[in-house]
Amino acid sequence: MVRLVATLTLFMAGLGLEAPGLQAQDRRDEQFYYPGGFNWQFLRNYPEAARLFNAFDYGHAVLYEKLYTKPPDLKRELEERQYNYLTRNLLIRPPRFAVAEEVIEPSYARLAWRAKLMFDWAHVLHRQIYDLYADERLDPARRDSLIERVTDYYLSNRRLAFAAVPKAMSLMDEQDYSQAFRREFPKFNGLIWAYHWLQVGLYEPLIEGQSRVEKKAGVKATLARFWSMLQDPPSRFPRVMPMTSAIAPRFAAAHPRAAIIFDNLHMTHDIISDILLSDQVPQAKKRQAIYAALDEMQDATRNVMALEEWRDMAAHMGGVARMGGPATGLLPEPDTGGAAPAAMDHGAMRHGVPHEPKGEPGAEPQRERTEPETGGTEVPQSLMSLYRRLLADPVIRRRVAADPVLRRDLEQLLDLLPAAHRAHLGSLLPPPDSAATPAEHDHHRD
Repeated sequence: MVRLVATLTLFMAGLGLEAPGLQAQDRRDEQFYYPGGFNWQFLRNYPEAARLFNAFDYGHAVLYEKLYTKPPDLKRELEERQYNYLTRNLLIRPPRFAVAEEVIEPSYARLAWRAKLMFDWAHVLHRQIYDLYADERLDPARRDSLIERVTDYYLSNRRLAFAAVPKAMSLMDEQDYSQAFRREFPKFNGLIWAYHWLQVGLYEPLIEGQSRVEKKAGVKATLARFWSMLQDPPSRFPRVMPMTSAIAPRFAAAHPRAAIIFDNLHMTHDIISDILLSDQVPQAKKRQAIYAALDEMQDATRNVMALEEWRDMAAHMGGVARMGGPATGLLPEPDTGGAAPAAMDHGAMRHGVPHEPKGEPGAEPQRERTEPETGGTEVPQSLMSLYRRLLADPVIRRRVAADPVLRRDLEQLLDLLPAAHRAHLGSLLPPPDSAATPAEHDHHRD
């Protein structure tokens, strides 16, 4: 009997048909990168950013596994043990290679393999676009043409591609199960939104930079903004889902299809978290609800919004500050929900990135001891905010890099700031421009 079923299955597969009883199974095949010499340029040129995405993949995977399997004391497991492991260990020492997510989320992968493949396929598009921006051999026109080509390649896989039209936010926020995860797990939800902020935000410094040096400095500054979000959680995390049109406006204007795909991807991340957690969806109906949501997010004909509405979404949702702020340029005043912003803990920071503590998930970090404050002078928060905002502007950064006198003035200003803040703010200073001449310096001082 077993041999008969196996023979029938192979025969029907050869005809392109499914054998009885196999309709509920997921196809396991995958599609690889669009070929090109630009592939893996981002990892080669910006490893400090590229490897973070391997840690992000782990974070998403462990989240879904825990939400689906519901271990005892789920709140503590996610908000403390896993959150601490991610922020104090894995993000600081991210994996060198891509994570096999099905190993981390075996139960969830069996439940929703199609969802896993859709996320993987969208992440391939993310990474290929980073690669194209990171390849210094490409002129802007050739690069933009290739970005549209890899977007076409992504969309050609209709089984796994998200729609390239903006889907209505009601799909994420107005279902019976909606917002369950963000209400119950504000720290982990904020961390996921910070991930998504960085995933789209990193395009902006790569677009704005006029040279490899400027791009490197811009990426470093955007990474510093990401790390600053992790201080005093969840007060500095995005308060609403980051939208690509707000966080990365230059990228969204140049490549709206890709930007919309990424917003739809990030909405689906939130939707699945809510479905897995919410009691409104019985455990036996989780797969059905997830797959219905995937069908909806792939449908370009219903529950969509106009492009102009999508572009204005940041204003509708309270402004870009509520989404974590823009990836580059001047930062808006932080949104604190009416409360004064909490002081950043820089005891575990060095040059904008936390130390590398040892330990397993949940282990307490080894914190750096800071020197005692002297002088008794309290530096206004507004002065430190102004310093950060000035050095986030690419034009100002170029001026500082080319002008050693101006740079010295800023270094002297650092000495007036609290010791706990100097290392982080000092890391925002751009490297000196060795090509600048004394004559150029004198001209800048006029």
